[in-house]
Amino acid sequence: MTKKTKILSFYFKVNLLNRILIALVLGIALGIGLPQNSVDVIGFLTPFGDLFIRLLKMIIVPIITCSLIVGTSSIAPAKLGKVGIKAIFFYFLTTLCAIIIGLACAFVFAPGVGLDLSDTSVAISKTSNAPSISQIFLNMVPTNPFESMAKADILPIITFCMFFGIGLAFCKDSDDERIKSVANTVYNFFDGMSEIMFKVIKWVMEYAPIGVFALMFVVFNKNGASAVGPLLNVTLSVYIGLILQILLVYCVVCLIIGISPLEFLKKARPPMLTAFVTRSSNGTLPVSMETVDQDMGVPRSIYGFVLPVGATVNMNGTTIYLGVCAIFISNACGIDLGMGSYITIIITSILAAIGTAGVPGAGALMLLLVLESVGIKVEGSVGIAYGMILAMDAILDMGRTSMNVTGDIMASVWVAKTENELDMTKWEKKI
Repeated sequence: MTKKTKILSFYFKVNLLNRILIALVLGIALGIGLPQNSVDVIGFLTPFGDLFIRLLKMIIVPIITCSLIVGTSSIAPAKLGKVGIKAIFFYFLTTLCAIIIGLACAFVFAPGVGLDLSDTSVAISKTSNAPSISQIFLNMVPTNPFESMAKADILPIITFCMFFGIGLAFCKDSDDERIKSVANTVYNFFDGMSEIMFKVIKWVMEYAPIGVFALMFVVFNKNGASAVGPLLNVTLSVYIGLILQILLVYCVVCLIIGISPLEFLKKARPPMLTAFVTRSSNGTLPVSMETVDQDMGVPRSIYGFVLPVGATVNMNGTTIYLGVCAIFISNACGIDLGMGSYITIIITSILAAIGTAGVPGAGALMLLLVLESVGIKVEGSVGIAYGMILAMDAILDMGRTSMNVTGDIMASVWVAKTENELDMTKWEKKI
């Protein structure tokens, strides 16, 4: 056996999660340890990180299409509406809790207080082109589903696949043998495609440690340890809010449905970590599906519907970020927000989450919409404060995306348990 073969053999023998964790730590350590903005090293490593992101994006549309059609059509027509209502209710409730937790953390830690930008003369102008609420709902329905797939417009894809899956479910349940037969043929095709994509997922994940190392190095070498600087308070506020969301919401849900919160968090680590480094809910979707299927005992008929929908409409972590950052900007710029403004922030954050793609940096665009919804134009001193948030957005985005994905996984487990379809043999510790 050659030296090269031995290295590859050792690489594949080490547990994948351990490989990702080692790559994460090495990327951060070397990123901070080497001189900041090491152009040559960043230029060399950037393509490796970009390749990992591209590999994940490559399988997003196929896995969403196949899994959502199979998942939706696997549920009996009479039961389909019940699962969908449960999932949407869970997402709405936890997102409401998240934005309230975010605002509470902002009130307690007061990010931006002491940073006076109210007299700043330098302006950074940025306007929001966010669609209206009515347009967001209209955009959910594609005029050409194949065009939406080509552009990877996730929300229209989900809408089309749900209609297609529901129609397939009714055809499978038809009394007409011909319709039932052809429907089963279509179902078997998408089921086979789904299995193939899961095989591709495993191959992509073997490359994950290399991609993770590259991504972490680039982020921390560009920002450095001092990147937190004046934004340390807002960063801590966001991450404390994320931790509180886990403790006060997800752990409580685990206790209510009778599973161990610690066991849930242990099983959820791979997708949480993948979301943390890729900063993409959609990109993490394949890993989330594999985790809930193999480790949590959620049937495909549940997670095939709940996870793709959640990757687009469930933004628990992002809404915490929105609450904290809106207060940071108002404090730094000397803007007083009344109770009406806080209520508007809550409503806008929940609705904006519906139309925001689960891709890196989407939260920063949502922040524009939230600020303008309460009459704060992102220009002048507000533009300066917004620019400061953007400077740290990558670090904030890591945490909020990881929380978004955790909420999706929790929803699939909750729905499966309330439907008495959760495989409890996968859970060693029961409460």
